Amino acid sequence: MQKLIRLNGFKQSTVSHAAVGAWRHPDNQSHRYRELDYWIETARTLEEGLFDGLFVADVLGVLDTHGGSMAGTLKQGVQTPSTDPLLVVSAMAAATRHLGFAITVSTTYEQPYALARKLTTLDHLTGGRIGWNIVTSALESAARNLGHDTQVPHDERYAIADEFLEVVYKLWEGSWEDDAVVMDRAAGIFADPAKVHPICHKGRYFSVPDAFVAEPSPQRTPVLFQAGVSGVGREFAARHAEGVFIAVHRPDLARKIVDDVRARAERLGRDPQSLKFFAMATVVTGADDAAAQATHEAYREVISTEGHLARLSAILQLDLSRLDPDAPLEYVETQGIRSVLEIYTRLDPTRRWTPRAIGEFLGIAGGGAEIVGGPVRAADQLESWFDEAGIDGFNITDPMPLRSYRDFNAFVLPELRRRGRVREHYDGTTYRESFYGAGHKRVPDDHPASAYRDLAASPNHLWRTA
Repeated sequence: MQKLIRLNGFKQSTVSHAAVGAWRHPDNQSHRYRELDYWIETARTLEEGLFDGLFVADVLGVLDTHGGSMAGTLKQGVQTPSTDPLLVVSAMAAATRHLGFAITVSTTYEQPYALARKLTTLDHLTGGRIGWNIVTSALESAARNLGHDTQVPHDERYAIADEFLEVVYKLWEGSWEDDAVVMDRAAGIFADPAKVHPICHKGRYFSVPDAFVAEPSPQRTPVLFQAGVSGVGREFAARHAEGVFIAVHRPDLARKIVDDVRARAERLGRDPQSLKFFAMATVVTGADDAAAQATHEAYREVISTEGHLARLSAILQLDLSRLDPDAPLEYVETQGIRSVLEIYTRLDPTRRWTPRAIGEFLGIAGGGAEIVGGPVRAADQLESWFDEAGIDGFNITDPMPLRSYRDFNAFVLPELRRRGRVREHYDGTTYRESFYGAGHKRVPDDHPASAYRDLAASPNHLWRTA
């Protein structure tokens, strides 16, 4: 039996996401990102296509690295302006029954106790359809505007994230026992005090002494995603992630990352196949190859190379405007997203990238897989990429919001379904069941979060109340 291709939609609550400048196309609807109907229609379209979920990127600061100004990003709406993606999840969930929602939230600028409650609340309200894309944030502007004089160093951000995860695991998995909520009306007991425990956490970065304020949600711990593939990022993914998002332009590059992270996970005692890898992909399709190619050419005409470089400068925390546009880019240690810099300096030995070449290359796909063709050609390319890379699925972008996903559903999905490469129905009701099958609502037993389940119930454990 062939391995099924899993699908997530991939968006950001902004004007220009992966296809920087596509908003200029007269039919583009990305400016409607601030409207509720825009998100509800997107969610319904993805559920009609039996997508696992909607993966939403986010940033916490303006992009002002390129030329030392935010002018370039404002002109193209590159991640500024943007809105908080957490706040629209309830509306999308109310309009769907099965679609999951993986929302990006930073461990560097949140408090674990508060974020744990937010995500638990959403997991309750969605019936267990919440995922969390764990990021550590790479923007200097975010640091300046969120209480820091300067950015926390790259590797220390991951150390903070590790402790952050330890705290939320204790809150989600250990603070409340499974049968803590009894709702005994006759006895006047809603929750049994003996089954709710303070977590007594005192660490380097966080102090959280008390019990969790929220009762357990359907999944307890949301489905955990991670997107950083630097060395420290890969180790973090191997320890914590259930879903790993990668953005590279060739399947052989993706395969190297997949194999490395799976090997690290196995060394940490996890089933390497429990980690699901999703590659970023942009699919431009139509009734036939000619129609798809014409659409692709129309999109290419409005893409902003300068806007792409402005976005990349912020991601890398490296002002590309100060470099020779035609000199090969060299790897340097930055406080930005190092894995992106590695793609253009270390991972691809077949070419040497210049800033100008990178800006032009990013095009409508933003550095991920670019698939162009009618139903058969597009399905062929997706299958080939999927099989060669050893991934589990794709995070599909929508360069033309409210059209790209409809086109994908209408033209590509029927062909993939005919070949037996995508699901015919949803498994279970939660996001995690989409990953592991019906009945698998909790994190797997070999995941580090599961270690806190038995601790809460142990009579000798520190967390037990007197």
